[in-house]
Amino acid sequence: MSDHSILREELRRRIADFLAAHDPATTERSAFLRARYDAGLAWVFFPEGYGGLGLPRALQPEVDRLFESARAPDNNREVNGIGLGMAAPTILAFGTEEQKKRFLKPLWTGEEVWCQLFSEPGAGSDLAAVATRAVRDGDTWVVTGQKVWTSVAHLARFAILVARTNPDVSKHAGLTYFLCDMTTPGVDVRPLRQITGEAEFNEVFLTDVRIPDSHRLGAEGEGWKVATATLNNERVAIGDAAAPREGGMVGVVARTWREHPERRTPELHDRLLRLWVDAEVGRLTGQRLRQKLALGQPGPEGSTMKLAFARLNQQLSGLELELLGEDGLRYSDWAMVRPERVDFTGRDAGYRYLRAKGNSIEGGTSEVLRNIVAERVLGLPTEPRVDKDIPWKELRK
Repeated sequence: MSDHSILREELRRRIADFLAAHDPATTERSAFLRARYDAGLAWVFFPEGYGGLGLPRALQPEVDRLFESARAPDNNREVNGIGLGMAAPTILAFGTEEQKKRFLKPLWTGEEVWCQLFSEPGAGSDLAAVATRAVRDGDTWVVTGQKVWTSVAHLARFAILVARTNPDVSKHAGLTYFLCDMTTPGVDVRPLRQITGEAEFNEVFLTDVRIPDSHRLGAEGEGWKVATATLNNERVAIGDAAAPREGGMVGVVARTWREHPERRTPELHDRLLRLWVDAEVGRLTGQRLRQKLALGQPGPEGSTMKLAFARLNQQLSGLELELLGEDGLRYSDWAMVRPERVDFTGRDAGYRYLRAKGNSIEGGTSEVLRNIVAERVLGLPTEPRVDKDIPWKELRK
């Protein structure tokens, strides 16, 4: 028996013993999740003491499957995707021992939801151009500025935040990364209504918000390095979601095709087959990427998956509207609500078509991702960057 098989069998026994001692049907939800974290069965590939056992990442899907089969409570992953997919691995990689002990457990259990304070009105695709300032005052930092397109900010307890701490150096060099308590005085969260009618996103105004230096993640001036690691994790999380064949949008459109034979045309048939093949290639590529991630850290290849995901979702949602004809023009609900999650497959075609437009913006615009793929995956020459060595304060705003 291989070492991997031995680990798998031992892990199964460990999970069985845990479930015998913590019956999901009778154990209170929070108590169950805390105990699972303490047992190292949260992120099994994290180190011991931080929700893991130091095992290969490839074992994580089986752990999740076994707990799901036992009807164990989940950790609010649909609401806390930013915390689980972005904040947690970044805190693990760059945080102090005190930070990891303070933040990782309540993050994994879902008791503390996280959001991301990166983008600004003048710094979206060019994240390094952020203007939000953080000025040191003794053992605290005073932060003032505006962030935009912040998912779940209205639900979040904490945020990962990039701010400018030195305007006298180049834009990439003058950034620092913080963990911001969203309940701090001076944090103002306002809804942003979007094309779907909902206010899924928020803008966040920061006015003299005090953040203790103990909540700085990484060294002062190394915010770009930490933020890049976070964005790599984000793109993997967006573009690398495991799905069965015909999962997600391609499954919705394929079902619509089968249910409406009277609306089929040779041209629509050709487009559907091409997109179906693209979706299957993406699914298999995602499996290969997950195997690679099991051996190391996420890299720029995750940008490729996110780029393909955005294009496919937009093309498939457009094809679905054409298949439905006038029925596709109906929109069920334009109420201004602040949802906790995005539900593509559980909504109508009109919602899917409109919401998919954001896929090529959120998590890094498709234009920026093409540059990343070209430069970091394909090794092509980089674009000229005339502002690279100019102090941020001297750049045109």
